[in-house]
Amino acid sequence: MIDRYTFPEMKRVWSEENKLEKWLAVEIAVCEAWARRGVIPAADMDAIRRAQLNTQRMAELFQETHHDIVSFVRSVAEAIGPAGRFVHFGLTSSDVWDTGTALQIVDASAILDRDLEALETALTERAVRHKQAVMIGRTHGIHAEPMTFGLKMASWVAEVRRARDRLATATCEVQVGKISGAVGTHANVPPDLEEEVCAALGLAVEPVSTQIVHRDRHAMYITTLGVIASSLEKFATEMRALQRTDIAEAFEPFSEGQQGSSAMPHKRNPELAERVCGLARFIRSASIPAMEDVALWHERDISHSSVERLIFPDSCLALDYILRIFTHIVSFMEVDEERMRQNLDRTHGLIYSGRVLLALIDKGMARNDAYDLVQRYAKRVWASDVDFKQLLAADPTVAALLTPADLDELFDVGYHLRYIDTAFERLGIA
Repeated sequence: MIDRYTFPEMKRVWSEENKLEKWLAVEIAVCEAWARRGVIPAADMDAIRRAQLNTQRMAELFQETHHDIVSFVRSVAEAIGPAGRFVHFGLTSSDVWDTGTALQIVDASAILDRDLEALETALTERAVRHKQAVMIGRTHGIHAEPMTFGLKMASWVAEVRRARDRLATATCEVQVGKISGAVGTHANVPPDLEEEVCAALGLAVEPVSTQIVHRDRHAMYITTLGVIASSLEKFATEMRALQRTDIAEAFEPFSEGQQGSSAMPHKRNPELAERVCGLARFIRSASIPAMEDVALWHERDISHSSVERLIFPDSCLALDYILRIFTHIVSFMEVDEERMRQNLDRTHGLIYSGRVLLALIDKGMARNDAYDLVQRYAKRVWASDVDFKQLLAADPTVAALLTPADLDELFDVGYHLRYIDTAFERLGIA
C-alpha cells in the first residue's frame, strides 16, 4: 500500500546530494560572474566549471571544521586544484545556503503544484460525474437541506484552486537569493554581480538582506503548506464521516485482501483518510517554528538553521505524500447514490421545513407564528417518525393557506437543485 504513494522526486529535492549540487551551482554561477569581470582567468574558470562533489572528503573535513559550508568549499577547491582559490570568492556561508535553499524550494513547489493539479483533475471528474447525485446537506452533523454530491466535490475543486494560487504566491516570496556578503553590505561582492547571479539561477534578489534572506518569507511558505494540509484534512474528515456505518454514502478504496481490524473481520475503516488527517496536523505544526525563526539576533544568528533542516524537507515530503493519498481516495472511492437518496428521506420530509415556513409567511402568517407551527409538527416527527407533510396537511391553519398541490410543490427536491449548474459554470466545468 505504501509503495503506491512513494515520492522519489521530492526525496531527491531534499536529498543531501541535491543540496550540495545546488550549493555547487551557486558557487559556479558566482565564479562565472567574476570571470566576466576579469577577476577569474579563463583557464581557471574552465577548471572551476569541471568541479565535482567529493562527499567523502567533505565528511572528513567536517570532522575537523564542524562547519558544513566550510567543509564543502574546501573539498570542492581541493578537487579543482589551484583554480579552487576562487571558489567562494567574496562570499559568506549564507550566500550559498540561502540561495541554494531557494532553488530547492522552487523545485519542491513544482512537484506540489503537480500534485494539486492531479487532485483538482480527480475532483473535477467526480464533481461532473455526481453533479445530480442528490444527497442531504448537513450542518452541525444534522440533516439540513438537499444538495448534490457533485456540488460538494465542486466546492473542493474551488478550494484546491485557491491552494494552487497560494502556493504560487508563497513560492514567489521565497524565490529569492542573496550574494551580499557577511552583513548584506556588498562589501566584497558588488550588487550588480548579485543581480546577475540570481537572474542566472532563476531567482529574484532580496532587496535589502542581512547575512541572510529574511525569514518572514520562509514563514509564509511553510504556513501556506499548513493551510493546504488543512484543506486536505477538511476533505478527509468529510470522507471519514460519509463512510460511517450509519451514513455509508461514500467509501475510500479498499483493496482485495485488505483488513480493517485484527479482531473484527467486518471492519472497513477509513484509514487512508485518517492518515491524511494525522499528517496534516504534523505539517501545520511546522508553522510555529517557521514563524519563530523570523526574529533573529541583529543581522543573523544560527538558531533558525537547525529547525529549517527539518521543517522544509519534512513538510514538503509529508504534503506530497498526503496529496497523493487523497488523490487516490478521490479517484477510486465508492459512491452510493442510492444510499444518499435513502438518507435524504430518513427524516420523513423534515428537510423541507424551511420552504413551508417561507410559504406560510408569504400567505400572511407572522413569522414567529409560522415558525412555532412548523417546529411543533417537526418535533412530532422527530419523536414518532410520522410523515411531516401529512401532519401539516391535516392542520386547519395550514390547510386554509396551502392546498395539497402547494404542499407537494414545497416538498419537491428539485427546488433545491435548480441553481446547481451555477456553481459549475462559475468554475468553468459545466
